[in-house]
Amino acid sequence: MIFVDVTNDIAFRKIFGSENKKKSLISFLNAVINLPENRLIVNVEITNPYQLGILSGGKSTIVDVKAKDNLNNVFIVEMQVAEVEYFHKRILYYTSQSYVSQINSGENYQKLKPVYFIGILEFEIGNNPNYFSRHTVLDVETKEQVIQDVEFNFIELPKFTKTLEQLETSIDQWTYFIKNAQDLSVIPENVLDEGLKEAYNEANKQSWKPLELEDYLRRQLKEGDELNRIEFAVKKAVKKAEIKAEIKGEINGKNEEKKNGILKALKRGKLSLEEIAEDFEVSIKEVLKIKAENNL
Repeated sequence: MIFVDVTNDIAFRKIFGSENKKKSLISFLNAVINLPENRLIVNVEITNPYQLGILSGGKSTIVDVKAKDNLNNVFIVEMQVAEVEYFHKRILYYTSQSYVSQINSGENYQKLKPVYFIGILEFEIGNNPNYFSRHTVLDVETKEQVIQDVEFNFIELPKFTKTLEQLETSIDQWTYFIKNAQDLSVIPENVLDEGLKEAYNEANKQSWKPLELEDYLRRQLKEGDELNRIEFAVKKAVKKAEIKAEIKGEINGKNEEKKNGILKALKRGKLSLEEIAEDFEVSIKEVLKIKAENNL
């Protein structure tokens, strides 16, 4: 088997956003969201389902899957490859929008259902050493969760270092799949969850349609071009800064040399201030300044 890179936009949406194969998303959500046994998710409606070929344009930069369960709870699963400015504000705004848009003005607030955000990140946030973290609104002193309904969950892939033998929980197995699938050639023997098995099979590049592979490869190239563009821009900025520093150093060196020459001329006392200023191509004011600084 040849597995795709699950963090690729196209692969991510195909695996987690397929209306025909929802076992994977249901299994993943149950692994991440801490729901009691009697409230586990048994069905979801994907509100922005993956469709063959539609992601080859500009919209492929939107890497999320939105779903509702049978209780109308809202789930947002997002794959974030690169850290962007104001990332925390963006997800807070995005999640809040999903919460308030559930009802129209004048409708009963009771209709509002919880919104769960799950961010799979290829960069680190915060100081928590664990790769998985859950964020809610808590009383600072008592840790009581009075304000509920909005929850943020983050899987930080750089912090995940477990080997296949070290996987203990469902979320361990899912994170291992997301981070390492492209380096595997078979489905690991310890994968027993049917939803995760479905995800591995869906990630098998050999079962993909030509148009899907075309979209997938195009997105890979686009991501590579974007990384190269950023790297080139950084190198260019560094080189520009180095040139500026070099020129500044040369100017400072020449200025220091000129200053020393003026000082020597003043100490000799054979030339007038006007003559010194003319010889060194500076103003008389500059000559007077050097003279005062050296108490001459």
